[in-house]
Amino acid sequence: MKKNSVDTPFLLVLSALVVFGIVIFTSAALGLLARDGASFSSVAVNQLLIGLVMGSLACFILSRLDYRKWRSYTPYFFGFAIVLTLLTFVPGVGLELKGAHRWIEVGPITFQPEEILKFATVAFLAALYAAHYKTIRTWRGGLMPLLAIPGTAAVILILQPNTDSVAILGMASLGMLYAAGGRMRHIALVVLLAAGAIAAAAYMYPHVGDRINTYLNQHEDPQGAGWQIQQSLIAVGSGGVTGRGLGQGVEKFSYLPEPIGDSIFAVAAEEFGFIGSTILVLLFVAFALLGLRVAARAPDPFGGLMVVGLVILIVGQSFFNMASTLGLIPLVGLPLIFVSHGGTALALALAECGVILSVSRHMRQK
Repeated sequence: MKKNSVDTPFLLVLSALVVFGIVIFTSAALGLLARDGASFSSVAVNQLLIGLVMGSLACFILSRLDYRKWRSYTPYFFGFAIVLTLLTFVPGVGLELKGAHRWIEVGPITFQPEEILKFATVAFLAALYAAHYKTIRTWRGGLMPLLAIPGTAAVILILQPNTDSVAILGMASLGMLYAAGGRMRHIALVVLLAAGAIAAAAYMYPHVGDRINTYLNQHEDPQGAGWQIQQSLIAVGSGGVTGRGLGQGVEKFSYLPEPIGDSIFAVAAEEFGFIGSTILVLLFVAFALLGLRVAARAPDPFGGLMVVGLVILIVGQSFFNMASTLGLIPLVGLPLIFVSHGGTALALALAECGVILSVSRHMRQK
């Protein structure tokens, strides 16, 4: 297969998302500057140095590498990610915040290995499905790899606990099984198991049950459990059609919890209005469609399935974030990719885009 240049439309949409994301993040971080200047400096360095600079470098390098050459290394990548995620439970290495073990602290650097784990899971599952492509409709070729690989990752994430990442990883894995031609009854069985797992998580972890209860009763406790969703909706509504203007938002200064994290879409909606919010949503839609086009024209099952999984990871997390801000689903702790604070999430998302661009170099022509 002749090696081409990267897919230009996909690269342009990716660039637009990154630029728009940095603009929104910088404006949202002004609220943090007003509260705590030291925190602003810390998160800005994390976002720009680790996230944008290192992520862009990883994107460039991976886009130049032939993705097919590292297919055989995906089991080792997955094993490394598993070990790295388990280190979050090791005292002195893992950092515990509010009862959750999701971070590793190395000197001044703190990062979440779950992002690496999700990437590695998708890559390894794509390699397995590509190897068993002819038997994908059997239990052994289709369902068992899904239960074994994403299932192993899910167990560790649940123990952290990190149920939001389990949900998005499950969606990506099911999307890959469907794209590979798996049986619908296998997919339905996993969906039923997932529903049972959500019910169990709501029982085991009070914060999960509280989120569901707040979603179902959003107006009952506006000064307590419902504060975040109510303030998010106020910010979105006050933006009107065209928004207050860049940097002119009010809610980010003292009302919105996590203005650079979970609530950042509300900041964007307040400052850029309905028009700006719609443009951001449409950029993610274009990202998904162009990414899936790359998957459809990939020269082999491994490349196509990996792109499907990565697109679902990136777009799924982003849509979950926006939907929870609007009160359409319970609040989630997933980032708005390319926009929310999180150097690790941004760097890994850009690295994943580098893989998609690498696959696009080998796309079949019409």
